[in-house]
Amino acid sequence: MTDSPPSTGKRIELTIRALILGCLLAAVFTAANTYLGLKVGLTFASAIPAAVISMALLRAFKGSTIWENMTVQTVASVGGAMSSIIFVLPGLVMIGWWMNFPFWESVMICILGGVLGVTFSIPLRRTLVVQGGLPYPEGVAAAEVLKVGSPGADESESAVRENRSGLVVVVGSAIASAFFAFLASARVFAAETTAFLRLPAALGGGATGVGFSMQFALLGAGHLIGLAVGLTQLFGLVLAWLIFVPILTSPEFVAWAAAHGVPSIAASLPAGAPAEELAMTVWAKEVRFIGAGVIGVAALWTLFKLAKPLIAGLASALAAQSKRAHGEVLDRTEQDIPIKIVGLLSVAALVGIGVLLALFTQGTTLAASAPILVIGGLIYVVVIGFAVAAICGYMAGLIGSSNSPVSGVGILAIVIASLLMLAVMAIAKVPADPSIIAFALIVTSIVFAVAVISNDNLQDLKTGQLVEATPWRQQTALLVGVVAGALVIPFVLDMMNQAFGFEGGPPAIVEGAQTLAAPQATLISALAKGVISGELRWDLIGIGALVGVGVIILDIVLRGATKDKVKLPPLAAGIGVYLPAAVTTMLVVGAVCGWVYDRWIATTRFADVGRRMGVLLASGLIVGESLFGVFTAAVIVSTKNEAPFALLPKDTMWPAMLAGVVVFAALTFALYAWIRSRSAKV
Repeated sequence: MTDSPPSTGKRIELTIRALILGCLLAAVFTAANTYLGLKVGLTFASAIPAAVISMALLRAFKGSTIWENMTVQTVASVGGAMSSIIFVLPGLVMIGWWMNFPFWESVMICILGGVLGVTFSIPLRRTLVVQGGLPYPEGVAAAEVLKVGSPGADESESAVRENRSGLVVVVGSAIASAFFAFLASARVFAAETTAFLRLPAALGGGATGVGFSMQFALLGAGHLIGLAVGLTQLFGLVLAWLIFVPILTSPEFVAWAAAHGVPSIAASLPAGAPAEELAMTVWAKEVRFIGAGVIGVAALWTLFKLAKPLIAGLASALAAQSKRAHGEVLDRTEQDIPIKIVGLLSVAALVGIGVLLALFTQGTTLAASAPILVIGGLIYVVVIGFAVAAICGYMAGLIGSSNSPVSGVGILAIVIASLLMLAVMAIAKVPADPSIIAFALIVTSIVFAVAVISNDNLQDLKTGQLVEATPWRQQTALLVGVVAGALVIPFVLDMMNQAFGFEGGPPAIVEGAQTLAAPQATLISALAKGVISGELRWDLIGIGALVGVGVIILDIVLRGATKDKVKLPPLAAGIGVYLPAAVTTMLVVGAVCGWVYDRWIATTRFADVGRRMGVLLASGLIVGESLFGVFTAAVIVSTKNEAPFALLPKDTMWPAMLAGVVVFAALTFALYAWIRSRSAKV
């Protein structure tokens, strides 16, 4: 492997074919990430699989280079990252403001916020990427993949074999994942198994349950998040289902709550309600808000830890910009988009946002207050947007864009926006109205787009620095990727909304189907409604905050005692409380499988290749099932058939469940054995 790519020869970098291929891959990864995010509240980094696919396909063209592959990877990566907007945008359907996702309005929210995410992160590149000394784990990994497999970088026979094998792994695992998902939709296998029970009186008499979701997309996501995060999510799962749910459903707690005037969802249910109804209702209406408290405290703790290096980094960025303004000659690898163009792009985006917000207020109770709302919204986007761009960029450099707690930033953003809307209501004498909640959600969606794009951009710019790409060309590719991703998201959201529905939204075509979890959007919309209406369960969020403080302390103790070998990431614990049990269980299984696989190949000569193949396997599993899920939603919408692929009746689900577990386990082992075998042959 070379330490750096060659710097001689013709520089083929920002080409039409690279942009076209990047946009196609961006559409694929955006659709896959949108599906995965709506189902389980997680997205995956698409930089490495995009790089592998690009290297395999562009190798067929004469003169392709590592920098051209870099362009493809950049466009595809930022397009996939844009899908994280679904952590906020579905909230507008959940509160009943939208019945569907209006195309141009949704697209402009994504594009305008995404452009600001690029322009706000450009001034941070030199300090955070070049001089910051941050590890940027995913950016470094993507650079290594590009160095190994790109033409002109390392043309060894083993590099070519690895490149080809990587493409086979991505495609093969995607096909296997999609095929299993098809068999599950055909009811040959069950996709999920759950069991609920009431505990004996000696253990309080409450209800609880366990679940297991047989989805290869979740297995792949678990592999990517790693063992530490996976086990911490298991810790959150234990807190939710072995402590909080049993306590809040116990007769003793219900009696105590009634005696002390404490709200209790369990008390509102009929006596003798089934264990499943009791446990799921309490988890959805109460325990998830405890999880929100944990997530909120974890996000604040992360921001607090980053405050000092962030301030130093911004000061250094301003100083560097001043030197450039006074005539400093820059090397090609230091040439960003000129600051005047960056400024013009930012102003154009802000003008567009102003128009979007002004149009939103028309025909609502906010129309009379449109000027103050538009001005206030723009100030909020600039101030909070630049802050989150810097914060998310730094977090991406520190822990990777996939692990960066952008959802926590979204939670803080919606709380701040909602509190500001309360102030507007008081100053302008605006009555409480759904339009106020919707306005807060739209402004937060724009800020969130800034956050997720800057979170991904600086990771991509690190990759570009390591392969000696030209920054302004890469930043141009980032802007193209924003548009490519934004054009896909409304279509996927609309199909999923019509086929399955969101909690609080219009009825779905699939009658009786479980609505899409969209956990972050559900939480953010609930927070907005709760803050503005004054009905937010601050008591539950407070309990979660205390739990979050305890997790932070435990994390500090474990890191100190084991020299960072054992850790308990607080945000992962909150997500474990917040996600459905069946989802969390499979994420943990995936994390353990990934760890076992890495141990299996650790002492072999092909360990490094094998680990890269593991990442590609996980990515393929996510893409295959996710794209099949999007396709299924499209078929349901077009045919109005809730089970278009069903081959067996519903009453065969128990045999299908047993068969599903066996086949899922066997196929998982076969896939890992397959990539181990392929790695050994590279």
